[in-house]
Amino acid sequence: MSTKLFDLSGKTALITGSSRGLGRAMAEGMAAAGARVILNGVNAARLDSAVEEMKAQGYDVLGAAFDVASEAEIVAAFEKLDADGVAVDILVNNAGIQFRKPIIELDTADWQRVIDVNLTAVFICAREAAKRMLPRGHGKIINIGSLLSDLGRATVTPYAAAKGGVKMLTKNMAAEWGDKGIQTNAIGPGYMATEMNTALIENPEFDAWVKGRTPARRWGQPEEMAGTAIYLASDASNYVNGQLIYVDGGMISVL
Repeated sequence: MSTKLFDLSGKTALITGSSRGLGRAMAEGMAAAGARVILNGVNAARLDSAVEEMKAQGYDVLGAAFDVASEAEIVAAFEKLDADGVAVDILVNNAGIQFRKPIIELDTADWQRVIDVNLTAVFICAREAAKRMLPRGHGKIINIGSLLSDLGRATVTPYAAAKGGVKMLTKNMAAEWGDKGIQTNAIGPGYMATEMNTALIENPEFDAWVKGRTPARRWGQPEEMAGTAIYLASDASNYVNGQLIYVDGGMISVL
């Protein structure tokens, strides 16, 4: 089989929440596969630094600073890309936040904030991308789910509800757009060694639980998301639609 199936040359990929962490790792993987990548974040200084770092590696990179929690900013960002003649072929809905608190102590505002970023933003970004992909007759949308798309865990209820919603949103996008040249799939990361998980990694009890519960006996590394993202963004996955692929060291498959 030719590796050209996985070649992203000539494609442009927008990855939300990509100035660091999993988004940055997927962006670097797609850039290495030939894509022009658009990094996104709300911290303009961090975003600019990430763009310059990737450019220094020889990659074709743009920056798009907008808050995925704001519908107006998402719409404006896509309109600016239109005005600049930039067509998004691949969208990765990666931006997310976490908030840990027992349900009975959870304020509605905190619930809504997590839902807005982790679920509603996925809908809005995908809607805006699909409006432009549909007339062209092709596109790839990759939504980032979680182990909590299928499993529950105490104190992270809004996150789990949002990620469960991402799973079903992915299936419904596949149902609506599957005959129009757009494939929509999701990736479910396991426990990854990212900045967002620093407190968990540094907690000896939790660290031991992750390593004991995961068949791989370790945390995942951000760069281990890149291969699956490249596959779902490439022609190699043209008949794959509505799926959630776990990159979790086997955790979801075992008791």
